[in-house]
Order: sequence, then structure tokens, then C-alpha cells
Amino acid sequence: MHKILTVAFLTFIFAGNSALASEEKTPKKVMISPDVFSVDVTHNGEKVTIKRNQNRKNTISKYYQPTHRGKIQPMAPFAPHAVETIGALEMLSYLQQHEDKPDSLIIIDSRTKDWVKRGTIPSTVNIPFTEFKEDDKAVELMEDEFDVLSVGSALNFENAKTLVMYCNGIWCGQSPTAIKKLLSFGYPAAKIKYFRGGMQNWESLGLTVVKP
Repeated sequence: MHKILTVAFLTFIFAGNSALASEEKTPKKVMISPDVFSVDVTHNGEKVTIKRNQNRKNTISKYYQPTHRGKIQPMAPFAPHAVETIGALEMLSYLQQHEDKPDSLIIIDSRTKDWVKRGTIPSTVNIPFTEFKEDDKAVELMEDEFDVLSVGSALNFENAKTLVMYCNGIWCGQSPTAIKKLLSFGYPAAKIKYFRGGMQNWESLGLTVVKP
């Protein structure tokens, strides 16, 4: 009986080790969500597949490791304006919507160019928050890029695009500065979305970035 139990025990250990070895050879995919592994978008005319880095030893970029920078943005930093704050999954959803209806929305990296050159989210365009500082230039941007119409001295936002804006993360004030400026002109809060986690959140999830 003792011999039978020993053989059974060794067989169990061997089977367990084999299963572990098999799992190491074919590791599980790092998923975006339970049903989503990747998202295809177009960036500068080329197809880019967004997915999480499958290397389980991958770590966050050095640019987002320091904890001493900036001030933490509130969840709703634009009150009383009801600008929606979104997370990474909602951001991916807007990227897909942009693929289907590119003329209805625009996804904006609001950071300065020195930040953007380190990497940005595929299918987004860079319009630095500094471009909104001067009123005349801000109005020109809204007319040329966001489909806002000038009617005499007023602005018509009826056909204005939905704007999805982001910067470095919850400690970064670049997107909030641009959004507050747009709101001051009367841009509808319902047509502005704020990805508060920004690049720090995006990179901490191992999601694909592209460089200019």
C-alpha cells in the first residue's frame, strides 16, 4: 500500500510540474478586457494594433516613474461644467469610434512637443495646450480643426466635433488648461471628454505607443 501511495504521489507531482512547464511555454495573453485582446486603429495613414505589452517583465517608462511632479487633478476639475472624465477602456472606445466616424470627433494629445516625441497614443493628433493661449489663435483652431463656425462676433458650436483630450496623467495640467480655455469660449461641455489618466495610465497598462 505504501508503495502504491508513493507512486501516486510522484505521478501527481510530475503532472503538476508538466502543467507548469507547459504554462511557461505558452503563457496566457495579457488582455485589455475579458473579451478584448487588441484594437486596430490608423495612425498617419498606417494600421497600428493597440494591445498590452505581452512581456510580463515589461515596466513603465522612466518618464512616468517620478512621483514628485505636478498637482493631482480632481475627478471633475471643470465644475460647474459637466465635462466627462474617462478611463482607458473609454479611451479605446473613442479610438474605435474615430476609425468609424473620423469627421465626428478628434482625439488630442495636448502636451508640448518635447513630451510627445517620447511617445503618444496611436490615432491621436498633437495640439499643444499652448496653442490655445491666444484668443485669436484659439478661435482659428476651433474653426479649422473642430468645425466651429464664426457667425459675426459669435461662435456656432452646432456641428462642432467631440474632443477627447489627454496629457501626461492626473498630475499634469496641460489638458485641463486647454479645456478650460475652450469652455470659456462656450464650447459645449458635452462635446469634451477628459482622459485624466493620460500617458502615465496608458503606459502603466503596457498599451501600445507610437513616436512621431
